[in-house]
Amino acid sequence: MAATMQDVARLAGVSVKTVSNVVNGYPHIRPGTRDRVLAAIEELGYQLNLTARNLRTGRTGIIGLAVPELSLPYFAELADSVIDAAEECGLTVLIEQHGGRREREIEVLTGARRHLTDGLIYSPLGLGPGDEHLLDVGYPLVLLGERIFHGPVDHVTMANVDAAAAATRHLLALGRRRIAVVGVHPGEVVGSAALRLAGYRAALEEAGIAPDPALEGEAGLWHRATGAAAMARLLDDGAAPDAVFGMNDALALGAMHELQVRGLRVPEDVAVIGFDAIDEGRYSNPTLTTVDPGREVIAETAVRLLHERTSGAGAGEPQRVVAAYRIDVGGSTDPSRRTASPEPGETTTPVPDDVEVPSTR
Repeated sequence: MAATMQDVARLAGVSVKTVSNVVNGYPHIRPGTRDRVLAAIEELGYQLNLTARNLRTGRTGIIGLAVPELSLPYFAELADSVIDAAEECGLTVLIEQHGGRREREIEVLTGARRHLTDGLIYSPLGLGPGDEHLLDVGYPLVLLGERIFHGPVDHVTMANVDAAAAATRHLLALGRRRIAVVGVHPGEVVGSAALRLAGYRAALEEAGIAPDPALEGEAGLWHRATGAAAMARLLDDGAAPDAVFGMNDALALGAMHELQVRGLRVPEDVAVIGFDAIDEGRYSNPTLTTVDPGREVIAETAVRLLHERTSGAGAGEPQRVVAAYRIDVGGSTDPSRRTASPEPGETTTPVPDDVEVPSTR
């Protein structure tokens, strides 16, 4: 006969209610108690009757994650972090890609799949200012990214302006003065490109250097190929930078490849820094100096906020959380780290005191 919840409770030496709390992802369980229950579940081969639970609670135990595209390493690694955090809460993640297309992003918010999930972690690119009303949905929603601010939902984001300024200051501290930036979206007012460009320009001006449009490389999509192409245009136009800030790591890796193809040494001739701290940068040659924007905290906080809303534990006004960041120094700015995978480097300007970054562990 199949094991029951009562069997698990007897073997673990706890109440049936405690077993129920563990399998339903209730967060306030002592680690030792949770471990005993999970061990009993494994020993007995107990399987939760999800259909019965869903009918009883009105919840599926599934949350959605909607991102632009998983071919971008940052979003692939973010999805991995969200899945890990969700498993800690006993939740399953349904992942959707919207490609940054406005109509698809709206469909994600309103489509039939929302009946399969208890809530959604949502990272749009096509929506923007004026679309806040689209986030007023009838289910828990946590917003990621920089396209919409002041919406009616919880929002977890990164310190784009400050982190980009810190990346630029890192290059300035090396004595570099002709610092190019790759990934510019001309005319963008709200979004990662606009915010990171603002941080880059602010750091230059702070150092008494006037931003030079000839050093600002446009790249529509933030891929390795577009980073290489943007770098090639800058070099062909005679920009002659002594450092490059890639607005994400893929752009930085593409730019670094183009520099090396042209016979320029990294970092001796041109220092390079990226943004996102993707795993690939630890294995490039040289290893990539990068801004770690707090992806793990972003994922864990988003899952925690959504779980609190879906379980009824969260209430009150929407929260806005900005993750802390740091610079991980690699060989692309420090020759002594040319081949070694970078350890966490210096910590840059911390998140402002009025921004709460709660731990989810």
